[in-house]
Amino acid sequence: MPELPETETIARDLDGGIAGESIVAVAVSHADVLRDVTPRTLRARVVGTTVVRVWRRAKLVVFDLSSGDRIVVQPRFTGALLLDGGELPLEERRYSTVAFTLGGGRLLHYRDVRRLGTVTLMSPPRFAQYTDAIGPEPLDPAFTADNFSEVLRGSRQAVKKVLMDQRQMAGVGNIYANESLWRSGVDPSRSARRVAPERAAALHDALVGVLTAAIAARGTSFRDYRDAHGERGTFAAQLDAYGRAGLPCRRCGARLIGTHAVDGRATVFCARCQR
Repeated sequence: MPELPETETIARDLDGGIAGESIVAVAVSHADVLRDVTPRTLRARVVGTTVVRVWRRAKLVVFDLSSGDRIVVQPRFTGALLLDGGELPLEERRYSTVAFTLGGGRLLHYRDVRRLGTVTLMSPPRFAQYTDAIGPEPLDPAFTADNFSEVLRGSRQAVKKVLMDQRQMAGVGNIYANESLWRSGVDPSRSARRVAPERAAALHDALVGVLTAAIAARGTSFRDYRDAHGERGTFAAQLDAYGRAGLPCRRCGARLIGTHAVDGRATVFCARCQR
């Protein structure tokens, strides 16, 4: 599932690639990915507008349009936004659910194999209502270690669950929760309110560090994630915990444990290093 680094990569690619271009046509081949809008209304409100900016909020890719509306894409498990100048492989086009024709002649596909992601058209008030329920951005300089520690102190849940709760913090999913907990030496199952301030500061630094490094590597690709040009991210080579259950801990050599007991998701940790 694309998390913060992956959606940030996609948004940056598209902002640099299509900002300033007009949308001249919209083709919807699978309307079940649409939310809050029908294919006819989507075409009526989007065709003739210009893409002003593309940016990220949490795990969402947001298109600001000249009309004031916003196209909001949540890729979820198998979704991708792919630019197509005629070179996109047929296999990728086959799973296109919505295709926007741009003024320069290229297509922007929302490709989704399992069609679990969504494409929503939102007015400014609707967007504000939707995003007000999402927590702060972990890479926002205003979200300090003290702010982070306060979030943790307010929850009895396992710290890993709090990291992944989008109401508490935006954009963090299973991959980067595992990685930041390993880097900081914090047990994923520890109650969030029992993480001491100095350890919360270490976890905050680890989270910022791993997200920043993953963005620099253009995200993590295992199966479905692709950037806007159809390329894979390379951060998988830097993973220390996620996907390494049963392998030696790179810090102490103990065997990494894999479990689904913490939050129902794959959790990998070192019982010797993480306390």
